[in-house]
Amino acid sequence: MSPKSALKAKSEPVQSAGSARPTLLLAWYDRHRRRLPWRAAPGEISDPYRVWLSEIMLQQTTVKAVGPYFEKFVARWPDVAALGSASLDDVLRMWAGLGYYSRARNLYACAVAVACEHGGVFPDTEEGLRALPGIGPYTAAAIAAIAFDRHTMPVDGNIERVVSRLYAVEDELPQAKPLIQQLAATLLANSRAGDSAQALMDLGASICTPKKPACSLCPLKEDCAARAQGTQETFPRKAPKKSGTLRRGAAFVVTRGDELLVRSRPEKGLLGGMTEVPGSDWLAGQEDAAAKQQAPDIKGLSRWQRKVGVVTHVFTHFPLELVVYTAKAEARARAPAGMRWVPIATLADEALPNVMRKVIAHALD
Repeated sequence: MSPKSALKAKSEPVQSAGSARPTLLLAWYDRHRRRLPWRAAPGEISDPYRVWLSEIMLQQTTVKAVGPYFEKFVARWPDVAALGSASLDDVLRMWAGLGYYSRARNLYACAVAVACEHGGVFPDTEEGLRALPGIGPYTAAAIAAIAFDRHTMPVDGNIERVVSRLYAVEDELPQAKPLIQQLAATLLANSRAGDSAQALMDLGASICTPKKPACSLCPLKEDCAARAQGTQETFPRKAPKKSGTLRRGAAFVVTRGDELLVRSRPEKGLLGGMTEVPGSDWLAGQEDAAAKQQAPDIKGLSRWQRKVGVVTHVFTHFPLELVVYTAKAEARARAPAGMRWVPIATLADEALPNVMRKVIAHALD
């Protein structure tokens, strides 16, 4: 059945082959649901705070990576009021290493808004949730469905893959997103909307995987258009990715005994508010000599030593190469304006993004 035919069939009173899909999905989910630290057990009511926190953390990040961070957050801040009363610096420190740091800033802003403007209670509608900082259409739908059982279907990467295969959606992403959203809504049960969404998420994560999907175990295998064609792994169709232009720069790792020179990045922009070692601008085509001219000026500093090799890191929109220089400062050397000395032993407590962890490890190796 084509995607358009499937949508037409849904609007007709005639019993269609796809009408049993929501029931099949829920039956499968009741037997095979994943146990996740943020997911309510069968029969329990979902905690909107835990649903929201997990959804923010899971954006562009795997379940495996998120698990330990989620546990740390809820142990320190068990509810949204506690998180809203924290400091942004503390939140960034706890988030360090999870990446995409604008999420942490939005997370904090949202917690403050819910605590101060909504009495610590999350709105229970998509419209109300979307009005909060950092909550877009998908996250609002996910929280509304999972936490409040609103009749809506969020579409994440797993659901996108399941639906595009089930209906053999030929349109390329991202143009196919509206159609996939419409088709996904046909898989909603009349009740248990949150379970319907989580069933599709689990199906995509465990059965309908990007490579070598276990089609023989899928509850929807008899009605899957891509399986019938033998083209499962070619869906979803995707337009070729455009890689950003390589940017280059220098990082300056200065030690003073057992201390390291660091600074905080500007609040707005890439890695906003995070801790870093001093460095040059990151520019396309930048020459090493020009980057080195931006080294910090510290009285009595030893000669700069360039480390062999470069540190590489890939951001969403561009790859980065950093040359690393090291130097030693005198015992009484003062930190330049806007910078500070921190004990190397306590670096784990700093809000260091992964690229800076790589730089420091490379320098101190």
